[in-house]
Order: sequence, then structure tokens, then C-alpha cells
Amino acid sequence: MSATRFALRVGGVIAAAGVVALVSAPGASAHVTANVTTAVQGSYAKITFRVPNEDPSAGTVKVQVTFQDSYPIPGASVKPVPGWKAVVDIEPLANAVKENNSDVKNAVKTITWTADPGTRINPGEFQEFDVSAGPMPDDTDLLLFPAVQTYDSGKTVNWTDQPAAAGQKEPEHPAPSIKLQTKANDPGVMDMSSMGATGDVTNTASSTTALSDNTARWLGGAGLLVGAIGVGFGAGAILRSRRPATALSGESTPAPEDGGKSE
Repeated sequence: MSATRFALRVGGVIAAAGVVALVSAPGASAHVTANVTTAVQGSYAKITFRVPNEDPSAGTVKVQVTFQDSYPIPGASVKPVPGWKAVVDIEPLANAVKENNSDVKNAVKTITWTADPGTRINPGEFQEFDVSAGPMPDDTDLLLFPAVQTYDSGKTVNWTDQPAAAGQKEPEHPAPSIKLQTKANDPGVMDMSSMGATGDVTNTASSTTALSDNTARWLGGAGLLVGAIGVGFGAGAILRSRRPATALSGESTPAPEDGGKSE
């Protein structure tokens, strides 16, 4: 066997072993998570709870997400998921909480998704549950949503651990969480700082247009003047070229003695 073929076969064996290792590796990062595109304090946000099945022999049939009383969210609605029933539980708070310049007395406590008979999240699969909730609290930049995942075998997994601090190891079962942007960082708010003290875009544009018009007119007038001067020089040159050579030399032609009569 040539050295080239041997190297190719060894490379193929190593690649295959790598694929097997990836497939057989435990889904350590396949946690229940909460995901948002953009969530701004004081606004509504779409939150997607992603639930993977980490048990190789059982299916997920129930998911319950808890909202924090300390940072209450007054309302929520869910996107229907075929084969699943969702219940949004809104309860009175023990004490009203000031959020977004108003007292929040009732807030979302839990949202529970329960699979219909014959429906489940199978091993190696995941399901997503969308929620529209708000307004988001204005006194925090992080929201936690502790979750409980229930399998048809009766096993439950509590995704309730606090997220790890910077530089620390991630906990085994972290609670789903989302980050909130402050209102000042809301991409929908126009930044007026570059528009001058008054923010008067119309006046600024008009001044710029007037300046451009005046400049164009001045340049146009200067061009016409230069053109007229050029035409004058050209006309003078033509007239000079048409004058008789004798006139230019200063000599005169004498008249014939017989007055121009012929014999």
C-alpha cells in the first residue's frame, strides 16, 4: 500500500471516530432556554422557550415556566402549538410593585404547557413555545424563568439554578433567562443629538440648499464672463487676420498716369 493511500485511510478513520464522538456525546448544553430577539424595558417582548428532550428513553409531556414576583409582568399570551394545551395563570401580588410608573397588582405567575394524549417531545427532539408578554419591568436588565420539565416516565427536571457569574462554571440546570435593554438603547428611538440644538431638520436642509444654489449661481456667472472674454479675443483675432497685407505694411499703391484708361 502506498504512503498516500495509507494516509487517506488513517484520516478517514479519525474523521469517522470524531463523528461518532459528537453523536454519542451527552447533550450537556441542551438546556431549557428562553430566547428573545429584542426585549426593552417597558415594552412587550416575544419570548421563545426552547425545550429539548435529554432523556434517551422517555418523552417530555409537560413544561411549566414560573415568572418572578420581584419583577412582575402584568400580562402574557401564548402562540398555539398543535398537540399542546397552554394555561396562563395570573394572580394578585402579595404587595403591589411599582413598574413603569404604575402599580402592578396582578401579574403572570406561571405558564403551563401540557401535551395531549399521544403527543410528546421524543428523545433527540425539541419543541418551542412562544409567548408575548409585557410590559417588561424597568428596574432590571435580567429576568429569570425557572422551569420544570416532566417526562412520561414520571421523572421531572428542575431548571431553577441561578446563572453562573462571569468566569464561573455553568450550573447543571440553569434557569432560562433573558436580558433586557434599557429604554435609552431602544433601537426604535431616534437619536436627535446629531440634528443640532433644536433638532430642526427642515431648517438645516433649507440652509444647505440655499448655500448650494448661491454657489452654483456664482460659478455659473463666472463661467459666462470667462466665456464672453474668450469670444472677444477670438473675434479680434479674426478681424486682424482679414486686414490687407499692404495696410498692415503702411505702403500705398500708386494710381495709373492715364487715369486708368487704356490705349
